[in-house]
Amino acid sequence: MKDYYEILGVSKDASEADIKKAFRQLALKYHPDRNPANKEAEERFKEINEAYSCLSDPEKRANYDRFGTAEGIRTGFGPFGTGFGDIFEDIFGDFFGTFTGYRRPRPTKGDDLRYDLDITFMEAAFGTEKIIEVPRWEDCSECRGTGSAPGKGPITCSNCKGIGQIRFQQGFFSISKTCGRCNGAGKVVTDPCKACKGQGKVKKFRGINVKIPAGVDTGSRLKIAGEGEPGLYGGPHGDLFVILNVEEHPFFKRDRNDLYCEVPLSFPQAALGAEIEVPTINGASKLKIPPGTPSGRIFYLKGKGIQKLGGHIRGDQIVRVYVDVPKKLTPRQKELLEEFAWINGDEITRSFKEKLKDFFSGAEK
Repeated sequence: MKDYYEILGVSKDASEADIKKAFRQLALKYHPDRNPANKEAEERFKEINEAYSCLSDPEKRANYDRFGTAEGIRTGFGPFGTGFGDIFEDIFGDFFGTFTGYRRPRPTKGDDLRYDLDITFMEAAFGTEKIIEVPRWEDCSECRGTGSAPGKGPITCSNCKGIGQIRFQQGFFSISKTCGRCNGAGKVVTDPCKACKGQGKVKKFRGINVKIPAGVDTGSRLKIAGEGEPGLYGGPHGDLFVILNVEEHPFFKRDRNDLYCEVPLSFPQAALGAEIEVPTINGASKLKIPPGTPSGRIFYLKGKGIQKLGGHIRGDQIVRVYVDVPKKLTPRQKELLEEFAWINGDEITRSFKEKLKDFFSGAEK
């Protein structure tokens, strides 16, 4: 007499869970697909199946323990006897998933959407709100998302009998595949809705209010949860991502949270010093120019830059001054400058070549 406990490698007082675990391990080890053309493994596989068929059934196990046999035990299993398909699916269904038959599609989150939005420099600096029109799929109002003409409805798919899956045998295993006719829905539309052409959904433009915080820049991404495409099988909507593009400013240049600008000075302002007004994003701000300021000097206006995104700290405004040389002079202006040059010792009447000649001739002496 065969010792089924010994075949499975368990004790006579083993629990159902222990027996099931032992069978799973041995069946995987000696399965014909893992041991092709191995007669010894095939025979061992048959013994394992026979032992489990007995010990997994309480009544058969009780008879076996008392009499050494179990009425109704069958030693044939399909090509290795009949009946093992149910046993194998029961044991490995929770392990492999694909052997347990059709599972309804799980709710799936909808696709995310992207919207590119142009805003002005000042809108980026101080924040703003915008209403945007976003196209997305929504349930058709005519058919309420069924895809069928009013008064009609989808019918059960004749290909999969409403299951949504086609089941077939591949060697020893039973495998399910999504039905190609209904795409897993289990139903098909025979009288399509004219409004959505049987899709059940239509493209609609939806007005969405977008709050843009202060301090954003080109490339900043704003996420608006739940404003993307609708989910499948009752899943949630996707999200909407608004990508910002900030227009350039004619006066200010931005580097992170700092602003740069150039401000002209007249010669008297640079030479004598002055107090000038400098444009900032908050209006004009006074800046003291000390006497003898050269062209290209840098000044800092603390806290006059862009607010840090998500914070309250602001960058600085960096001001570069340059001396603005007039291109046209009135006779009086020319007269005064010539007088200034004469007092200053500048010889503006001699050509640059003459100055160079005097310089080199002096160097030769």
